[in-house]
Amino acid sequence: MWYDKIVQIFKVEELRNKILFVLGVFVVFRLMANIPIPIIEIERLQEFFANSQVFGLLNVFTGGALSKLSIVMLGIGPYITSVIIMQLLTMIFPRLERLYKEEGQQGKQKFNQYGRYLTVPLAFLQGFGMLTLLQRRGAIGNLGILQMLSALTTAAAGTMFLVWLGELISEKGIGNGVSLLIFAGIIARFPSNMQQLVVGWDPSQIPSYLAFFIISVLIIAGVVIVNEAKRNIPVSYSKRVKGRKVYGGSSTYLPLSVNPAGVIPIIFALAILLFPGMLSSMLSGVGNEIISNAAQALGAFFQNPWVYNIFYFLLVSMFTYFYTSVTFDPNSIADNLKKMGGFIPGIRPGESTTEYLYFVLYRVLPFGAVFLASIAIMPSIIAAITGVQSFQFLVGGTSVLIVVSVVLESMRQVKSQLQMREYETF
Repeated sequence: MWYDKIVQIFKVEELRNKILFVLGVFVVFRLMANIPIPIIEIERLQEFFANSQVFGLLNVFTGGALSKLSIVMLGIGPYITSVIIMQLLTMIFPRLERLYKEEGQQGKQKFNQYGRYLTVPLAFLQGFGMLTLLQRRGAIGNLGILQMLSALTTAAAGTMFLVWLGELISEKGIGNGVSLLIFAGIIARFPSNMQQLVVGWDPSQIPSYLAFFIISVLIIAGVVIVNEAKRNIPVSYSKRVKGRKVYGGSSTYLPLSVNPAGVIPIIFALAILLFPGMLSSMLSGVGNEIISNAAQALGAFFQNPWVYNIFYFLLVSMFTYFYTSVTFDPNSIADNLKKMGGFIPGIRPGESTTEYLYFVLYRVLPFGAVFLASIAIMPSIIAAITGVQSFQFLVGGTSVLIVVSVVLESMRQVKSQLQMREYETF
């Protein structure tokens, strides 16, 4: 039973310590999310974030830290942006691509280090844009040069501290640290979302609430099924004779995920899709009438639900292909199979295997991309149909994908740790 597994998890000292470490980091993160930057008064912020779709969505991913202008108000957004930029640069600069793909673990560590360097100026830039916008909207008072510099330094330091915590989780805990911190921020909003639902309860909308709840459960079930779905490619290993012993000759399979990119495309798409709204908000208050009118028109264009959802769908689909092409390399898989004496039945090793892997990948990937994009826009469509807006952020496509994916990945890692423990005992 499931409770036997939980007992078993906490009986293994190493696994128990890893889980407790992750929970301890979550506590530190939540404490920091509630410590505001001292020089800023935040009385008017709550109303501003409640009335802004763009900043309300950003606030969800920081676990409410942005609406409180806490010392970690930027979350790990600048780091995610730096990762997007670095991944895009691999398509422009062959040296970066070789560093990421061909130089092994050491090359990836150096590539990630460049991403951390880029995070610092991005954090200052993003923080400056955010504070300037909030000043123009009257959400906070005007800041002097020293006050602005102090606030930006604090916000950038908070972001880098979160990046460090994420790396600690990846190194000493269970799962991917950055994903777990985003997960913690989303889950932290659950009580307030439930409170909004209770406060805004309307008995006349009970059928809509039931329909919304059923569809939400179906969305979560679909995410689980597709995340776990695999296209198994059969692989055989030729027999080798050494002396009087015969090695190899076994058959296995190469699992190819239906959604190999995970939740990264939807995060990338969201980061780009929120940019026009932020740009519009920043430029709509400038003195130049032409720029102000153009900014307002841009904001109104992307406020249209149809426009927003169409662009969201297309961006998620595009980034699914892009991120898969960056992280999944059929050439290296084919070379590794050839070196180990493995082959796909009916396919010649080498270039033919690479072509076959590409063939299978681009047969499976469209389904994963369309499903991912559909899940991203589904909650807003359903909320428009049912009229229930209270759960839109709680069960939004991005939130569901991140939460479910992180939980599934963490469960897989816990399961593998338990299996290793059983093998060691045996």
